[in-house]
Amino acid sequence: MASSTVSMPKQHLALRKPRPRRPRPGMSVAAPRRTPSAAPVLRSRPDSARESTSLLASVWRKIQGADDWNDLVQPLSPLLREEIVRYGEFVMACYKAFDLDPASQRYLSCKYGKRRMLEEVGLESSGYEITKYIYATPDISIPMQHGTCCGRWIGYVAVSSDEEVTRLGRRDVLVTFRGTVTSTEWIANFMSSLRPANLDPHDPRRDVKVESGFLSLYTSDDSTCRFGQGSCREQLLGEVSRLINKYQDEEMSITLAGHSMGSALALLSGYDLAELGLNRFQQQREIPITVYSFGGPRVGNTGFKERCEDLGVKVLRVVNVHDPVTKLPGLFMNEHFRALGETYQLPWSCSCYVHVGVELALDFFKMQNPACVHDLGTYIGLLKCPKMVQVHKDGMVDLLAKAKMTLRKHKLQGWPWQDAARQVGNLVQSLGLI
Repeated sequence: MASSTVSMPKQHLALRKPRPRRPRPGMSVAAPRRTPSAAPVLRSRPDSARESTSLLASVWRKIQGADDWNDLVQPLSPLLREEIVRYGEFVMACYKAFDLDPASQRYLSCKYGKRRMLEEVGLESSGYEITKYIYATPDISIPMQHGTCCGRWIGYVAVSSDEEVTRLGRRDVLVTFRGTVTSTEWIANFMSSLRPANLDPHDPRRDVKVESGFLSLYTSDDSTCRFGQGSCREQLLGEVSRLINKYQDEEMSITLAGHSMGSALALLSGYDLAELGLNRFQQQREIPITVYSFGGPRVGNTGFKERCEDLGVKVLRVVNVHDPVTKLPGLFMNEHFRALGETYQLPWSCSCYVHVGVELALDFFKMQNPACVHDLGTYIGLLKCPKMVQVHKDGMVDLLAKAKMTLRKHKLQGWPWQDAARQVGNLVQSLGLI
């Protein structure tokens, strides 16, 4: 896996050929690009739905990161962009369906049953079926409202239908996680000490360390909760193993997607599945594991990153360069301060947080409302409408206003920001990070 990140210049976000025009001050206009001779099928937009189906089915391993998205990120391949948006919308479904009404019987759970949830959030034609809801329990003792237990709905497991298998070229097992919403989850986010992951009892690997708060969310459980089904980890491993056994004779992929805290859980889960070897069949066949991270923080140290790479876990990090969450934890002790040159590791390098995977860098910011820098809806909206302008901190160009106008023009509904986004805005302002 590529150890360095790949930034995507703004001009590469224009995936439709613009009309020739003179750039105005403050604007970066994408120039038409010729299709390179290498891998031409990944540069051109399909002419029909049938061609799109056959194209994705034939190159799905590349889209899932088989070669670390080489030549697909810079410039951004239209086919990869569509897949990123698709998985981002599956994550957004977690926010739309999460019940935050204390008077509701489904408080801190999903508003809908598994059979109708995707339909209720507008993904009835997604081609996936939800097979299990996942709950997580922060191992933190604070007073709870209305005597509610600590277990909360955090995401779901889904599998592609037979018809979708034809389009995708494989049976896709999908796991999605929402980001931080509740108070205990925010506290867990700031438990920034490193701990050995120790997820494989037969091989502890003490050098593989992860953030203690994320590990707590992943491994803790609450037997008193009405949703007490074991820890997030136990629920997920059990369901994914069941689906792997059910479809073991088919071509398969395991995709994990999450936003913010959810991206940390997605990466932990992907590492866990690979470390336990649940994606391997007697060393003869291996199911690829791919993580799509949206606005994700650092999760572990150098040992964790290197182990993920050794196990073949592919991670595509979609980040806004102004998003402070992507710079935490390890604001100071990170990959930029662990070595001198490219060879000499400093004594504290094992205690530094390090990002995993390939980075797809976006650039959007609004002075008047910093919360937008971490909002998943903004991430997805701008990827759907990639014709962007260069944004400067002087506030001369208001990107978000232009993005909203574009969304309204194309009749794309904007979803209200969650409590997490508002709290991120407060965090940004209090820390003075931007």
